[in-house]
Amino acid sequence: MPTKPRILTGDRPSGKLHLGHYVGSLANRVALQDRYECFFIIADLHVLTTKPTREDIAQIPQNIRDLVLDHLAVGIDPEKVTFYVQSAVKEIFQINLIFEMLVTVPRLARLPSIKDMARNANIDEEQLPFGLLGYPVLQAGDILMPRANLVPVGKDNEAHVEITREIARRFNYLYGEVFPEPEALVPDVGTLPGTDGQGKMSKSANNAIYLSDEAPTVAQKVRGMYTDPARIRADIPGKVEGNPVFAYHDAFNPNLEEVNDLKERYRTGRVGDVEVKKKLLAAIEAFLEPIRERRARYAATPTLVDEIIHTGNQRTRAVAQETVAMMEEAMGMGYFA
Repeated sequence: MPTKPRILTGDRPSGKLHLGHYVGSLANRVALQDRYECFFIIADLHVLTTKPTREDIAQIPQNIRDLVLDHLAVGIDPEKVTFYVQSAVKEIFQINLIFEMLVTVPRLARLPSIKDMARNANIDEEQLPFGLLGYPVLQAGDILMPRANLVPVGKDNEAHVEITREIARRFNYLYGEVFPEPEALVPDVGTLPGTDGQGKMSKSANNAIYLSDEAPTVAQKVRGMYTDPARIRADIPGKVEGNPVFAYHDAFNPNLEEVNDLKERYRTGRVGDVEVKKKLLAAIEAFLEPIRERRARYAATPTLVDEIIHTGNQRTRAVAQETVAMMEEAMGMGYFA
């Protein structure tokens, strides 16, 4: 039995992580790693729901390594958490199949996130793959495989955790108590806007500052950031609210006195965008430089990330095998195993 409450969280390996990921999830994961037994899933099977081509699959191994490096760079300790690759834990296929029997198609079809994912992937509703419709069921398998107690998610994914709770209840009702009903842990943080001011920071929108970006790239992105479009001169009062530059100051500039001074002068037309962005760049660079240094230190040992993943896969398989054995015993299956 686990000595600490268990957490399951993770990401699809679709590319390097950016400042929006740090604000939305990574900072919280760093804080949680000392208080919980943490399983960090690298959900490569979920990539197949929207990117199933051989070309897409060929990018996954490098994306996995970059994902782990980004976590290590921000302060995740591989001795405290378990990284594992979803497809390497074969028991998840068995768990997923059993869970598919415990939920209806209409229940899954009501989830707005499924339609959003299809739309974002340019998939017509008539061409919706069964795997995309069943995405929340596989996600339930991911969460319940380590018998997690908590699932850190954004507000938009709370409905998926509720599906998991329903499946856990249904299994326990039919066969006996095996699974906890995991709680969604929704961090009290906002989303970081993109550098273009168009919605949240996103890889696909090309409006992101990556944790691995070098200093010249960061400087170029900060200088090109969207500000108040109505402010054509420095002596014109500007809007702070909804201005991405100040959202980034709030997130990454620890000098509150400086931030408040910049906001007051911006509102009264006594500071230009150049100075505001120059001070923002200094704050972001102070934040990113130690992350770059840690990333380079870990990357200097080429086999390190693969060893971390291999160790995590083995550890997770042992937990998964234990869960499957508990399920089979409760169900009266495994009779000829």
